[in-house]
Amino acid sequence: MPTYRRLPVSFCRGRGLRLWDAQGNEYLDAIAGVGVTALGHAHPELAQVIAEQAACVLHTSNLVEIEWQERLARRLCALTGLAAAFFCNSGAEANEAALKLARLHARRRGVTAPLILTLENSFHGRTLATLSATGNPAVKEGFAPLVDGFLHVPADDPAALEAVARSRPEVVAVLLEPVQGEGGVRSLSAAYLQAVRRLCDRHGWLMMVDEVQTGLGRTGAWFGYQHAGVQPDVLTLAKGLGNGIPIGACLAGAAAADLFAPGSHGSTFGGNPLACRVACTVLDILARDDLPRRARRLGERLRAGLQAAIGTLPGVEAIRGPGLMVGIALDRPVDELPRLALERERLLLGVARGGTLRLLPALIASEPDIDDIVARVARLLTGVLRS
Repeated sequence: MPTYRRLPVSFCRGRGLRLWDAQGNEYLDAIAGVGVTALGHAHPELAQVIAEQAACVLHTSNLVEIEWQERLARRLCALTGLAAAFFCNSGAEANEAALKLARLHARRRGVTAPLILTLENSFHGRTLATLSATGNPAVKEGFAPLVDGFLHVPADDPAALEAVARSRPEVVAVLLEPVQGEGGVRSLSAAYLQAVRRLCDRHGWLMMVDEVQTGLGRTGAWFGYQHAGVQPDVLTLAKGLGNGIPIGACLAGAAAADLFAPGSHGSTFGGNPLACRVACTVLDILARDDLPRRARRLGERLRAGLQAAIGTLPGVEAIRGPGLMVGIALDRPVDELPRLALERERLLLGVARGGTLRLLPALIASEPDIDDIVARVARLLTGVLRS
């Protein structure tokens, strides 16, 4: 079905940040499958683990204990300070689980028509519930009626949250992204996240943090919320957790960890031995190679290089984002730039709302890789903005 604007290229192999098509042409990947292949393409340790597990067992169903799933749950809970994990297959599914937890939290509190606060300019997925939670009207076009029970408030505006808290006693949770990736790579301030945490504590709301794109080192910390020194009640993960093997996770702390009971939620494929063993290996590599710290250092290099190369070009409004999550805001539409980048520079990049180019290179990038990205982006935008 025509659900994607596909670029006219197909890749047959990759290594690190490089991809090759069937004709042997080499490309530089600066988007990592929209933040998925954080350890690059064809990582040798992951390839070995996938082969080993495929020769053992791929799937048993969640009707039996799964050792690798239990290991992964313990690892993620130790990293986050949360208490329990549910595994699924994608970020949207992880957010669906979070939304169901919020509904059960409301039921426990005796709230019969619960309201979940989400932010304007947010993106949480394309299922009907996560689409309803998303604060971007454009992606909702044609899908009414949507799911009730969501109220969108301005991002990074504590006063707006305070006003809702005074007037809407049916609020039970807040769902937010520490950095709005699809929304233009816009970071929420530490002060705002701290204000959200205080309001949740005061009113008994769940603080639910969508780290599908920001989690696991991307922002220069293990998780984006850690930059603000807060602790969420619910956390969702996907993308980089499996480096291309589909897996999502919804973690919950004490306020929500016991809300699900047998039969209240489930997933046929979620938490299978292959996905969970790969995810455990991803965590091993992230920790061993200190990749969150590396992302912070390389992100500074990337932003500084871009600022020096294109910061004064007419049409460049901002270069922003933490770690290896960088947005280049332009004063014009950017929809054609991925095609031009492919054709002119053999470069893969992404776009986001608000005329923003999006760069999400693998966390294993080298300094020469980062400098190569800067050089190709600079040539591309110099040609486009000065033409």
